[in-house]
Amino acid sequence: MQNNLVFRAGVQVMRVDLHVHTEVSHDCRTPLRDIPAWMLRTNTRVIAVTDHDQARGGPELARIVADLGLQDRLSIIPGEEVTTTEGELNALFLQERIPKGLTPEETVREIKAQGGLVMLQHGFDPLKRYRLRPEATRRIAADIDVVEVFNSRLSRHHWNGVALAWAQERGLPVCAGSDAHTLRDIGEAWVETPFRTVRTPAELLAALRDGVVGGHWTHPVYAYGRKQWRTLNGRFRRPR
Repeated sequence: MQNNLVFRAGVQVMRVDLHVHTEVSHDCRTPLRDIPAWMLRTNTRVIAVTDHDQARGGPELARIVADLGLQDRLSIIPGEEVTTTEGELNALFLQERIPKGLTPEETVREIKAQGGLVMLQHGFDPLKRYRLRPEATRRIAADIDVVEVFNSRLSRHHWNGVALAWAQERGLPVCAGSDAHTLRDIGEAWVETPFRTVRTPAELLAALRDGVVGGHWTHPVYAYGRKQWRTLNGRFRRPR
């Protein structure tokens, strides 16, 4: 596997992408087995697997990484993109699946009970069909641990700036997420931070504090077309 090492001022750095979908999601076909090689190739050393209303993708991918002997190079955060009664919330560091259809407050309690982190993703884009509703965001604001301030799939890049301002007003940690639905989407939004393994919420928050947000925004119409092409193309060949 290609192992892409990146250094800044003599320090090895890595990328962290906290919003990734896999074949476990109903709308994604990315094989779990293909992800480790892509992570190494793109220097995306930490990802959160946040499949729609499913939590088995992260543990399964972590087992694949362990079988490949890559635990010291790659970190997999088990998560879930949970559908609440008022939109979606990302849950990080889950021990088990959280059922969909709970209120935002109930979902937050379930995440915290597992020792996980509550991540607000794409919550400020009014054209995002499943964004967390503004009134719900206000109600749970005190329980949000991390705010996604760069999402590659928003309707306008402007909404990333709105999320950043909201997080800064509250002094909250910030992150980025590709919202990847194909293999090559993984790592298109990131926090670049000094290399380390990330196994706990505390280690992730420390990595985010030391990092810089970056990414590539893609217009959703183009992104949809590219997804269809990549999905079709991926049926006939694997990435090199």
